[in-house]
Amino acid sequence: MYKSDKRVVLTLDAGGTNFVFSAMQGFREIVQPIARQAIIADLDLCLNSIVDGFQAVRDQLETKPVAISFAFPGPADYENGVIGDLPNLPAFRGGVALAAFLEEKFRIPVYINNDGNLFAYGEALGGVLPDINRELSAANNPKRYKNLLGITLGTGFGAGVVINHSLLTGDNGCGGDVWIMRNKKYPEMIAEESVSIRAIKRVYEELGGDVDASLTPRDIFDIAQGTRRGQREAAVRSFEELGEMAADAIMHALHIVDGMVVIGGGLAGASKYILPAMMRSMQKTIHTFAGAEFPALQMKVYNLLERDDHEAFLQNSCRMISVPGSSRKINYDSQKKIGLTVSTLGTSKAVYYGAYAYALYRLDKQEGKGPTI
Repeated sequence: MYKSDKRVVLTLDAGGTNFVFSAMQGFREIVQPIARQAIIADLDLCLNSIVDGFQAVRDQLETKPVAISFAFPGPADYENGVIGDLPNLPAFRGGVALAAFLEEKFRIPVYINNDGNLFAYGEALGGVLPDINRELSAANNPKRYKNLLGITLGTGFGAGVVINHSLLTGDNGCGGDVWIMRNKKYPEMIAEESVSIRAIKRVYEELGGDVDASLTPRDIFDIAQGTRRGQREAAVRSFEELGEMAADAIMHALHIVDGMVVIGGGLAGASKYILPAMMRSMQKTIHTFAGAEFPALQMKVYNLLERDDHEAFLQNSCRMISVPGSSRKINYDSQKKIGLTVSTLGTSKAVYYGAYAYALYRLDKQEGKGPTI
């Protein structure tokens, strides 16, 4: 989907210190990215920097872009392209109509969304979903996946949901928000307090007694790996606890989404500790007062980074059963499966893919075409 599309979309990676501008065509970056300083305190200078960056990219193109599409931090009214009170970009306090501003400058549609949504959309259209469906086809398994929960683990606990290849944004732009779910360990806290960079540092300090504010999650990962001095057991446990806490929120989301799960973000590099902890939580059981026992998830979860799990996930569990009173037979799959994996695209690339696809989807929808799956 959109892989061979010839339309060009301008996009932006809005980091805390730099804005990086680029252009995509057919899920390919077609220019050398251009960086501009993110001026955080002066709105006019910040907007001029954004315009200058997009203009510099457009000047490199031989094909006229059809839209601008990118992720930008919230809070925001993404549907209307209005950025709200950003803690890291004080210039936007009070609400800034960024999409409308850029539309007036460039005379093309502008679409803004959050990185969790665009990460999930990119993985659904150009990453995990098409990849796993190709693998299922090669394994002669008729099962195909159309739904996905994308999770980003980093400064915060982000997510996006794709249902039947369509991005779930919600009536208020809050679709897929897991960061504010109840914290399993601290019920009066938000989940993000245990699923974030700050959580890794806090838990390591609590368990290891090593109060060193300079330690980064990478340092703690190196301690867990045994390549840096420190409290190794506490380091491992800090990532495992994050996985356990994330899994609780993910499981609640999966009861609604029922699809593949892909993990991205800066902390995904510690997946060797995080994913097994997630799996242990997802494989637990729950009970009724009458004593009945059920799996915590109706679907069996497979860790697709593990070879045996990956092979079992791809196996065809379908069989043909007879229609009563008829010679007709129909396909029956008694096994409910979902896969848990880590992004192979990488978070930034998946967000770019998502921004590109979202723009084309919106353009096609406006023209009454609709996407071809």
